[in-house]
Amino acid sequence: MQLLLVDPWFYAAAVPAVLLVGLSKGGLGGGVGFVGVPLMALVMPPVQAAAILLPILCLMDVAALWTWRGVYDRRTLIDTLPGSIAGIGIGWLFAAMVTEEMVRLIIGTIALAFVLRWLYLRLRHGAEHTAKPNRAAAAVWGAIAGFTSFVAHLGGPPFQIYTLPLRLDPKILSGTTAIFFAVTNALKLVPYFALGQFDTTNLTASLVLMPLAPLATLAGAWIVRRMHPEIFYPLTYATVAMVGVKLLWDSLAGVL
Repeated sequence: MQLLLVDPWFYAAAVPAVLLVGLSKGGLGGGVGFVGVPLMALVMPPVQAAAILLPILCLMDVAALWTWRGVYDRRTLIDTLPGSIAGIGIGWLFAAMVTEEMVRLIIGTIALAFVLRWLYLRLRHGAEHTAKPNRAAAAVWGAIAGFTSFVAHLGGPPFQIYTLPLRLDPKILSGTTAIFFAVTNALKLVPYFALGQFDTTNLTASLVLMPLAPLATLAGAWIVRRMHPEIFYPLTYATVAMVGVKLLWDSLAGVL
């Protein structure tokens, strides 16, 4: 524990990671938070990075819930949250069998295919494609989001694959996302504890970084409140594309 907290490289990686995750939690760009675990994994094992981040994510969720209180889409939550709960259970059940490279490869491929489809529809029709709510699709993507969130805190892209085509108001989308991941992350605490991820070292590191969490989350929300949909959605799709490229790169590097 002492070595970790006095290591300057720990702070060089962890502070930017927490700030970027917080901006994402506030609703900015949707996918910028994917860099949290990879950044911290530069100076520590990925599993330890995920364990340190989880309590911080929960604090960010509290800040996001307060910021976007009363602003959400009820149907989206009803349709996606049961799938998320199932996905967390599957992730817990197969935690020892699933590698991070597998998760990154799957999510990276899906994210890039999703963005390419959006570009194709936009170039062909000259306008944004708006999808209708679909309970079956919501359950599937909710389950994938719960599973990937459990194993690598990468639930954002699958959740966005379902929600972005709905073309919700950016504020409503941010509030809905805040509730979805607040519930998801709270449920993850139990299996993470059962798997022995919350030791003294990890919890102390989380505590040191926690003051940054609400500040970054509120900053992200402040920016989103002043951003027009014409800017918000292209920015979000761009960050999802970056997520896909980075995850594919990491998965291939891990295999090679």
